[in-house]
Amino acid sequence: MSEIEILLNKAQTSLNLGNPKEALSFYQKILEQDPKHLTALLKKGNIFGKFGKFNDAIMCYDGVILQEKENILALLNKGLCYHKIGQYDVAIECFDIVLKLKSQNKTALYNKASSIIKSGKLKEGLAVLSQLVELDSSYKQQAKCDIDFVDIKLLNEFKEVTS
Repeated sequence: MSEIEILLNKAQTSLNLGNPKEALSFYQKILEQDPKHLTALLKKGNIFGKFGKFNDAIMCYDGVILQEKENILALLNKGLCYHKIGQYDVAIECFDIVLKLKSQNKTALYNKASSIIKSGKLKEGLAVLSQLVELDSSYKQQAKCDIDFVDIKLLNEFKEVTS
């Protein structure tokens, strides 16, 4: 087993035991040996995202996307980070790239709808959410409970999509 494989196993064990800071140190050691290691970059980005260090997470996801322009997980996570910091237009761009690759990606559709609505384009966002609900009606309930939609919960337009 290579040193990188050993470090990956240690990092995963740390995550499983609820110690993301320790896992982060293992991913950093991997990246010191192989700065382009995709798994380490993705996992490091995920940990930064959980800690609210969205700009650091975006840098990790950019490192993945530089190598794999069509890495759906990195694009989705990058979009979510931009959403969290209120840069909805950039988030939407990330989700649109995913949707060009997989036109019915439910995660991209849901988060695109959320980002559009948060950016103030209610009608456009509800159209995307409606498209998603037609694909998978379980998103009606998810939307009803989502904090991103709390400001529009009582609007008839939202109720029509989620009822």
